[in-house]
Amino acid sequence: MTDLTTYPWPADFIWGSATAAAQVEGAAHLDGREDSIWDHFAQQQGAITGGDTPEVAVDHYHRMPADVQLMKQLGLGSYRFSTSWARVKPGDRAVNPRGIDFYSRLVDELLGAGILPWLTLYHWDLPQALEEKGGWANRDTALRFVDYAEVVYDALGDRVDHWTTFNEPLCSALIGYTSGEHAPGRLDPRAGLAATHHQHLAHGLAVSRLRQLGAAKVRAGAQPDRIGITLNLTTAIPNDPADPVDVEAARRIDALWNRMYLDPLLRGAYPVDLLQDVREYGLEDHIQPGDLAAIAAPIDFLGVNHYHDDNVSGHPETVDVVTSVAPTAREKRSPFVGSEYVTFPSRQLPRTAMDWEVHPDGLRRLLVRLGGEYSNLPPLYITENGAAYDDVVAPDGGVHDAERTAYVLAHIDAVGQAIAEGADVRGYFVWSLLDNFEWAWGYDKRFGIVRVDYQTQKRTVKDSGLAYAALIERVRANIYTETH
Repeated sequence: MTDLTTYPWPADFIWGSATAAAQVEGAAHLDGREDSIWDHFAQQQGAITGGDTPEVAVDHYHRMPADVQLMKQLGLGSYRFSTSWARVKPGDRAVNPRGIDFYSRLVDELLGAGILPWLTLYHWDLPQALEEKGGWANRDTALRFVDYAEVVYDALGDRVDHWTTFNEPLCSALIGYTSGEHAPGRLDPRAGLAATHHQHLAHGLAVSRLRQLGAAKVRAGAQPDRIGITLNLTTAIPNDPADPVDVEAARRIDALWNRMYLDPLLRGAYPVDLLQDVREYGLEDHIQPGDLAAIAAPIDFLGVNHYHDDNVSGHPETVDVVTSVAPTAREKRSPFVGSEYVTFPSRQLPRTAMDWEVHPDGLRRLLVRLGGEYSNLPPLYITENGAAYDDVVAPDGGVHDAERTAYVLAHIDAVGQAIAEGADVRGYFVWSLLDNFEWAWGYDKRFGIVRVDYQTQKRTVKDSGLAYAALIERVRANIYTETH
């Protein structure tokens, strides 16, 4: 591996880490908070590994000041967190002052520690009351989201200037409404596509509203807000590039996983081939006049979440292929609407505890491709990248997670290579700061660079966290030397 300090990292490159409210906060029914779809989903028999719930999570709600000091100790330049809609507007009714106060105190703690707050408005925790009105399959939810975004901005916009509307809409739409593996656990291809469009619409409307709200700040001489969205993107690779069946399967996954999100946001249109692929499932029925123009509201950055690329085939899996592990035996279906036949053959690469292949070059290829295909591509930030492994506490009390350390450094290397090739990448956020509630996997999978003992809530920085902190310090020292 190349010496990572020698890459042309921009002088203002952001080194950070990330979490999500539903995964770390706990206090699920304290201080006015009510059920989100994940609280409700966790109550369903067989929905979450081990019957786990996010009720306590890792108690970040109460331990936040100490967790911020831990971020400072690691040298993080930014902390990407999400606000919980279910805490800010329980049941999507009145604003909850105690919920707002938590995030206000968090922002103040971060600023006091010299850490940039990077706020995500939606990381999957829709109020259950809205789901009972149709959730994201209901167009009205997009309008409710704009109201919620305005509440958060009114409270925090004087101190927060980096705003992400949505985190990974593919997951909250297709895996939540079509696959059934994530909350709300629906198995409806039509609902998944409706949710996709309505989340796009909510994003675009919220971007425009946040711009309006921030105008006064700019007139007063403040820097304008930076507003964007985070997508989980992949590189879809045909298993056999000479096989038209595999090439077609990779095209379909690229359409559903990448271009169904990128094209409306950056080009103001859904891909023609995607619309043909899903025609029988009614996506176009939800597109009203003016929607696509609203969705394409200019953004200041694109967040890229990436954990693995995907080897794709249009042929059935062979009998000797081990089917990917699943969190529970709950009924599920493919999230890939209209392309359910597609398979993902193994390349015999190392795998994480999530059974995801480790192939860092897929990230480099993705970042370079984005700049080549979208002429109006805004600056990129890697807003999530990391790996789950089965950590153990060593006799010396440390967590010597060599596999995670290697994974993180190899992917940072891939980012450095992409920058050297011309990709405009301006930040990297490792996922996750803390071990946490890993959605349908409950507490069975650990992504943190800091270990959490779920019984005592004790935090222990893992070797991966120490290595990340050391890298940040070396890169900053190198940049300082070059500029002085």
